[in-house]
Amino acid sequence: MSYVVFEEAGKLATARVMSQADASMQVELPSGRRQKIKQQQALLRFEAPAPDELMDWAQAQQDGIELDLLWEFAPDDEFAFEQLAAEYYGDGADARQQAAVLLRLHGAPHYFSRRGKGRFRKAAPEVLQAALAGIARRQELERRIQEDAQQLQQGSCPPGIAERLYSLLFKPDKNSAEYKALALAVRNSAKGALQLLREAGAIESPWRFHMQRFLLEYFPRGTGFGDISLPGIAADELPLAEVRAFSIDDSQTTEIDDALSVRAGADGGVVVGIHIAAPALALARDSAWDQAARQRMSTVYMPGDKITMLPDELVRAYTLAEGAHAPAVSLYVDFDAQLEVRGHETRVERVPIVANLRHDRLDDAITEESLQGDPDAQAYPCARELSQLWRVARRLQAGREQVRGRPERPGGVDYTFRVEGLDQGEEQARVDIVPRRRGAPLDLIVAEMMILANATWGGWLAELGLPAIYRSQSGMGANLRTRMSTRAAPHQGLGVAQYAWCTSPLRRYADLVNQGQIIAAARHGRAAALVAPYRPKDAQLFAVVGAFEEAYKAYADFQRGMERYWTLRYLRQQGIVQADGAVLREGLVRIDGLPLVLAAAGAQDLARGTRVRVHFGEADLITLEQPCRVAQVLNQTAPAEAAQGAEPADSEDDESLAGGLRLEVDAIEAAEEAAPQGGPAAAAEPAQHTGTHAHDGAGPT
Repeated sequence: MSYVVFEEAGKLATARVMSQADASMQVELPSGRRQKIKQQQALLRFEAPAPDELMDWAQAQQDGIELDLLWEFAPDDEFAFEQLAAEYYGDGADARQQAAVLLRLHGAPHYFSRRGKGRFRKAAPEVLQAALAGIARRQELERRIQEDAQQLQQGSCPPGIAERLYSLLFKPDKNSAEYKALALAVRNSAKGALQLLREAGAIESPWRFHMQRFLLEYFPRGTGFGDISLPGIAADELPLAEVRAFSIDDSQTTEIDDALSVRAGADGGVVVGIHIAAPALALARDSAWDQAARQRMSTVYMPGDKITMLPDELVRAYTLAEGAHAPAVSLYVDFDAQLEVRGHETRVERVPIVANLRHDRLDDAITEESLQGDPDAQAYPCARELSQLWRVARRLQAGREQVRGRPERPGGVDYTFRVEGLDQGEEQARVDIVPRRRGAPLDLIVAEMMILANATWGGWLAELGLPAIYRSQSGMGANLRTRMSTRAAPHQGLGVAQYAWCTSPLRRYADLVNQGQIIAAARHGRAAALVAPYRPKDAQLFAVVGAFEEAYKAYADFQRGMERYWTLRYLRQQGIVQADGAVLREGLVRIDGLPLVLAAAGAQDLARGTRVRVHFGEADLITLEQPCRVAQVLNQTAPAEAAQGAEPADSEDDESLAGGLRLEVDAIEAAEEAAPQGGPAAAAEPAQHTGTHAHDGAGPT
């Protein structure tokens, strides 16, 4: 009976020969399956022993054949395996010995390269040494991977993994030895990577964990701006406005990009000036610093720190700091004696900034009563101007509410986070959370003036045929939709015919782009469409809209996450183990006096609005989970009563509260959350926003 060793798909196999022809043969495999093979596939024919016995013996024997010795025996030229078997075993090498040599040659491509049917050639000495060195490195690497994986499973973190901890978690190189070791440990232990690393003590700083996750995703090259030369502008060439402007911001604000002024108008009216810092004056589209701002899209806020959209030097050059004659784009809105809009004009100029008012220092003094009283009797600065702006703001708000179909929801709380000592480590850092009731008079003034500017400029750009970035809202009930686009459309939540973000060019790229369009309109009027940075149907503007929305949402999510982190740290810092709160929905409880909403065990069946006392467990600062349970029901509110006084169930405020954002942004987001659930969207600009243009945008009159 005849047998054969043959090669198929790079592997060696044995079979019994059934029949053969000149170019092929029919064989039967040990499994009983029959197939046809080519004659050139047959490497060794033998009569005995049986195929299984031959291969078992050859396999065991070939492991003992020293490759270095076999390589020494091999001739320098091309050779057949039978020839080398005769050199190694002697001229009488039988089928088993020939098969052993064949297996050894076949399994050592770094020593011997295959040259055809049963033929080989030994590698050159230098090639062999390089191959052996590579094999040694791979073996050492595999040994290290095994050791590191075992070390992780035993609760200790190897140095290599510790050095690349955050990249392994958030931006892994799956070809690295560290990743392979971590993956092996995960597979062997049936635990998650984060769990393994935490148990091994690799994550020493929860704060750094959250920061690195964000930075690796959105700032992989760091937060610096590199060697980008800053643009300049001959500010002295701009006309100096004859106003006394002042800003209203939080004490922590350094990017001051809006200010207000008031002067007497004709026939008992008033002219309100809304002055916006003008970095777009230095904007050359697609310049190096424009591209840097476009990559960031917005300033990133977090408790205790921020990552600015523009470099500090550029912010200092354009911020509306007290005492500066700052370059600005100004909107002057002329109101008559009944506070109806008579017209507006836009100017590019230098604006004297006489004061930077800080609302956190003035809220107690600037009240509705003081603004309605005698301005000369007030001790705070700019009292007369603030009193006039208060009257205008209330009139603007009333007009918007008329279009919306119902008043905006009052109240709400904003929280300011102040973190000190973080440079000494997060364990030594102290966080203070300062609540502030939303809707204070200064809030209303700033929010209404910014809404007025954004709606007016948005309408003006649309009238001139200039594209811009708009934020719109329309629909009813569950179909209510807020979106950004390059076309003017009503914003139902605000009650305006259109709304373009224009008032924060130091912080948001959308505003910076829109400001470039406004400057072109102010200087060139109806010819601006020919010279503006972005022309109609500009594809890049569409791309900016999509990228801005994505980045802005990601930054807001990060801010909310970091606020939650510091809130949980605050609980630990203050030793708070229980607190009172109100049930929202689906077992969520809003904690009194803190920007914190938690799922509380025992709250699932309680009516919305029920007052409860909850007990806190141990917080997990990595996952930001805070276990809590209802310890006591303080009062049981009937569902109807709870629904009557509660915020809308779909309010984003149920999930988190923003802190440290601009006043007008807070008010705008609150208006969007409380948009009418029925009724028509704003179809026309409200009365106080209409009126003829004082000019068509060609420049100051």
